[in-house]
Amino acid sequence: MLNNKMTYSKQFLSLVICTLLIGTALLSGCRKKAASTTTAEASTAAAQPVEVTTSQATTRDVPLFLQVTGSFAADESSDLAPETSGQVVATPVDVGAFVKQGTVIARLNDRDAKLKLQQAVASQQQAEAALKQAEVRIGLGDGGKFDATAVPEVIAARQNYEAAEAQAKLAETTARRYANLVATGDVSQTVYDQYRTQAETARAQANAAKKQYEVAVNQARQSNQGIATARAGLESVKAQVAIARKAVADTVITAPFAGFISERPVAVGEYVTNQSKIATLIKANPLKLKLQLAESEAAQARIGATVIATVAAFPGKEFSGKVTAINPALDPASRTITVEADISNAGNVLKAGMFASARVIESTGGQGVFIPTSAVVKEANELSVRIYVVEGEVARLRVGQVGEAEGDIVRVINGVKAGETVITSNLDQLYDGAKIVRSP
Repeated sequence: MLNNKMTYSKQFLSLVICTLLIGTALLSGCRKKAASTTTAEASTAAAQPVEVTTSQATTRDVPLFLQVTGSFAADESSDLAPETSGQVVATPVDVGAFVKQGTVIARLNDRDAKLKLQQAVASQQQAEAALKQAEVRIGLGDGGKFDATAVPEVIAARQNYEAAEAQAKLAETTARRYANLVATGDVSQTVYDQYRTQAETARAQANAAKKQYEVAVNQARQSNQGIATARAGLESVKAQVAIARKAVADTVITAPFAGFISERPVAVGEYVTNQSKIATLIKANPLKLKLQLAESEAAQARIGATVIATVAAFPGKEFSGKVTAINPALDPASRTITVEADISNAGNVLKAGMFASARVIESTGGQGVFIPTSAVVKEANELSVRIYVVEGEVARLRVGQVGEAEGDIVRVINGVKAGETVITSNLDQLYDGAKIVRSP
């Protein structure tokens, strides 16, 4: 009885094991079939072509240029300082203000300068009056020439001399007549001696008057020399007046040229000297663009070449100018040459210090390859782009570089040749070797 039960249990266990093995085999077969079906479906889906639109790469004449970078700098920059010391009493302009040439930037206290000017003007008036009086004294009028005989003192001395000379001649004539009368015995010797003495006295007086006349002439001439000294003194006083006027003018600091105030470090009440900076004035139109060219490109730079610059602050906007200066020496550290260009800054939108990317146009007549901007996929590093071209019925990936976009087209620097067909839609669904079908 026990043996029968054991035999029955073994048979039942064998039956269960066989059932499990058969079920497992069936389940495995089903799974393999399902996986095989899924793989086939995926392969079928992957093989589906991508519908795309295309365009042909075209060529056209483009200028040959150097692609360089640089930064903007003010065409003129001036640190304004006063020419005299004093206390600031007014600062009518603020940082960022645009000022015209001659606009007042600051004023200093001018009270002392004006008082000194008044004093100098008074001294000039006194010197002019003294000179005028001295000229009149010696007979000089406005623009007249010196004549010693016209001096009043000389005229009086000459008149005295002439009168004394006339008296002497009369007395001498009378003495000679009495001398003849003495000879004939008509008058006594005593009377003659009296008239002779009178004649000698008159002659002595005439000689004295002549000497006085000569002295007067010499004094007049010396006075004329004194006039020259007085005139020199007047010129010195006039120079002092001019210096005083300049001192008054120096209390007003004005703009030497039109531009923007970029800095104004002083305030009202502050005492400044001629070493103090009142403000910084920059000329912003045109701006100077300083570009760095590699040593290998130095020979291609030329004065007058057209420069087209772009800045990050105004994407898509170009600013043009001309090369105005080329540094004759390379920087020994960077092995680059500095080229300066004047860039028009109408509206003053560009700022000194902005970084710029620029094209220095070398010449015209080169051929450039252009494709639609929709055919370009930019890489994350922005140094290269991806472009898909059509080869038969598949898409081929090209990695290249492009220039600045011009509307809806862009120049291809490398990666695509003229005449090739590029794909312009569904680029995100493409990969190298992907099947494509063109939209009708």
